[in-house]
Amino acid sequence: MPDITFHLSDGSEVGFEAPEGVTLMQAATGYGVDGILAECGGGASCGTCHVYVDPEWAARLPAPSAREDETLGFTAAERLPTSRLACQVMLSPDHQGLSVTVPAEQR
Repeated sequence: MPDITFHLSDGSEVGFEAPEGVTLMQAATGYGVDGILAECGGGASCGTCHVYVDPEWAARLPAPSAREDETLGFTAAERLPTSRLACQVMLSPDHQGLSVTVPAEQR
């Protein structure tokens, strides 16, 4: 089970051991991480699970799909080079120590 850390917009952090085989969004909503709204339920169509992946981790994740890339163009918070939709990041043991930041705005 990977340990992951969410850095929230208020400066606080939420870290926990996430189950393998679920998405980062599912882990966040299951744990009650503030700021991960997940309005579309993981369909990569709303952008309300937008996160900024720590630069050390960005290159270690698979590239975004065309659908994810398109949806990232419509997020409420600024899109950065390390922006990802948490619903598109499937967790595995390789994600031990993954760190992401939740933008202040998701709508």
